[in-house]
Amino acid sequence: MGPGLEPLARTEHGARPLCETAPVIAWEASGAGDPLVLVHGITEDRHAWDPLIPLLEDRFRCVRLDLRGHGESSPADDYAALSMAQDVAAVVAEAGLDQPPLLVGHSLGAIVATAYATQGPARGVINIDQSLRLGDFATALQPLAPMLRGPQFADAVAAVFQSLGIDRLPPAARAYADARHGAARPEVVLGVWDLVLATPAEELTAVAESLLGAVLVPYLAIHGSDPGPGYAGWLARSCPQAAVEVWAGDGHYPHLVEPGRFGDRVRAFAAA
Repeated sequence: MGPGLEPLARTEHGARPLCETAPVIAWEASGAGDPLVLVHGITEDRHAWDPLIPLLEDRFRCVRLDLRGHGESSPADDYAALSMAQDVAAVVAEAGLDQPPLLVGHSLGAIVATAYATQGPARGVINIDQSLRLGDFATALQPLAPMLRGPQFADAVAAVFQSLGIDRLPPAARAYADARHGAARPEVVLGVWDLVLATPAEELTAVAESLLGAVLVPYLAIHGSDPGPGYAGWLARSCPQAAVEVWAGDGHYPHLVEPGRFGDRVRAFAAA
């Protein structure tokens, strides 16, 4: 289970190959109402959302999944965001959603949700604390490449998350996050970050701009700290319907630092 919650009632589960060549993707759904698909961050799993489900399932049918190589989902040869977005599309179909879902993604999950919105039916996207000006992330991550690719992998992963304000999490959520980060699989993390570690920063940003240009639905980016000089303007130019909010002081997990505020914001975004 996730951070200190009892098993959820009215829950549907799935964990089988969604096509013959795809990995096994574990997912579950609970609640009733408009469909809401929740996509977790790197090294975590669908239980990252457990503290929020009681705040959302009276208004939404909440579908959450384990990305390939995470949680109960099987590993894969390919950890590209577009491939993970195809897994999301398969779960949407498997769950029998009868209308386009609202996508909520945290960190890596926000990139996956954004990629999904370029190719699958979506009502909108909420991006939690993932800068899409990927060159900025590359500039910060690439110096850690030797550690990530060597015996200091665990120390490098810990350093990345410590720099993101994980200390602001409530105790139960912090314990969950620390456990998942500590169990990170090198082949998965390096598979996800391979493009970032190997590509010049300006090329990565150009790829992100191309991706954002194909997003045509309402888009909300919530950041727990300043995403960088000129970021809001850059995002608006790349995706004109995008809006940026900064929840200053919340760090990388604003949805868990302020769960009530986040639940209200999801409801308001859906209503708008």
